[in-house]
Amino acid sequence: MKKILLLVCLLSGPFYSLLQAQTPEVKGLNTINQQTAEAHIGFLADDLLEGREAGFKGGRLAGAYIVSCLKAMGVSPLQDSYYQPFEAYNRERQKRGRYQVHPDSIAVLKQQTHQCLQLNNVLAKIEGKNPDEYVIVGAHYDHLGIDPALAGDQIYNGADDNASGVSAVLQIARAFLATGVKPERTVIFAFWDGEEKGLLGSSYFVQSFPYIDRVKGYLNFDMIGRNNNEANPEHVVYFYTEAHPVFGDWLKRDISKYGLKLKPNYRPWDKPVGGSDNASFAKLNIPVIWYHTDGHPDYHMPGDHSDKINWSKVVDITKASFLNMWNLANEKKF
Repeated sequence: MKKILLLVCLLSGPFYSLLQAQTPEVKGLNTINQQTAEAHIGFLADDLLEGREAGFKGGRLAGAYIVSCLKAMGVSPLQDSYYQPFEAYNRERQKRGRYQVHPDSIAVLKQQTHQCLQLNNVLAKIEGKNPDEYVIVGAHYDHLGIDPALAGDQIYNGADDNASGVSAVLQIARAFLATGVKPERTVIFAFWDGEEKGLLGSSYFVQSFPYIDRVKGYLNFDMIGRNNNEANPEHVVYFYTEAHPVFGDWLKRDISKYGLKLKPNYRPWDKPVGGSDNASFAKLNIPVIWYHTDGHPDYHMPGDHSDKINWSKVVDITKASFLNMWNLANEKKF
């Protein structure tokens, strides 16, 4: 009887709280913080990176920074290298056109005077117990570069668009490592190049990844750090594939369970193909989750600086999305 009473006391008192606090999810959540978000966003949105235009010096520096962070954490490259190099082609600049990465389009463009950009996705992984199933979390790291003809500030720093999303993916990678548990599915951490020029990096990935049919879900970030309405600082738009209503249930549960200060606008969408790199996956009927905090006056403007970021929002969206990814990586069905 005394042993039973002792067990009841342990399970109802501080000892039980301690056990609960040591769950893998909580271990991961505890690594996500504002200081790390400030470090990543502050560096990527610094003037020295010249707006991170795809194919140019600033974009290459941003890619190198991301690779250095992955190496420091000990996250493995997806294949032999963290870099997935690819080329994008366009018509000569006086003719209207968009950059292309599909081989058929490239073959046509090569027959005429054309532009060519050398680009790099950055890809890493944590291998799962079932290495042949994949889930992906991604964000584009490029932005709009420099316009030397602008009066005043000439650099499109892109703190919100999309250094904020890159910071979230990097923090989620560290959180998965901190759980101390191998996920059921392999988790790919993707940093796309050339999104601002037409979803180039994610388009190239889905057409070249040999196991794309084994990707079970994709979570996307594109602008998660600003308020489009300062009276509603906890606003976030949560797009997700309508055929998977459990994605909405997960977020509602985790906001309540972990006290996250978010007020999502839940937007189930039959095939969320608009807006960002989620489109590349949704077109292939891969289930999608996409976090976005709506437009603001500095969208695609030089004023998108890191001192305007809502840090608590970035942190709580990162925590919520880590929990999303934990579910995507470990739940048998969703």
